[in-house]
Amino acid sequence: MRTTNYLDLAPYRRSTVGFDRLFDFMNSAGSNSDDGYPPYDIERLDEDSYRITLAVAGFRPDEIEIVAQQNLMTISGKKAEDEKPDKFIHRGIARRSFERRFQLADFVQVKTAEFANGLLTITLQREVPEAMKPRKIEIASNPAGSGEQRATENAAA
Repeated sequence: MRTTNYLDLAPYRRSTVGFDRLFDFMNSAGSNSDDGYPPYDIERLDEDSYRITLAVAGFRPDEIEIVAQQNLMTISGKKAEDEKPDKFIHRGIARRSFERRFQLADFVQVKTAEFANGLLTITLQREVPEAMKPRKIEIASNPAGSGEQRATENAAA
């Protein structure tokens, strides 16, 4: 008996329009080969604010790159080559390159990035445009006979 972590979403793709990103995300979530490096925390500061903190000990700010695209933030780090020969007896601080990706919800934007004490802190904010926010639609009450009046007006036009 063969088991797999892959979820076949092909039947749903044929009958939907505009959900490609959702299906791609679901497929990639099942095949995540995340090794846990570098470790990170995600905090919810309030309803529309978040903070991601990555432990990047041994890296300098100029060795880290943050790229924000639509619904995706990629953080990568690459150590600069040491000019000094290794004189270490034990090397326990990771020096390997990394790339960590975060899927962002619609309208979430990267606001700030700060580096202090080996921690990279990124602040995110959800900013929904006014046109996309829910709005209440008022229902007009029609006096008796107004339906007949509209029918007469439409016939005259």
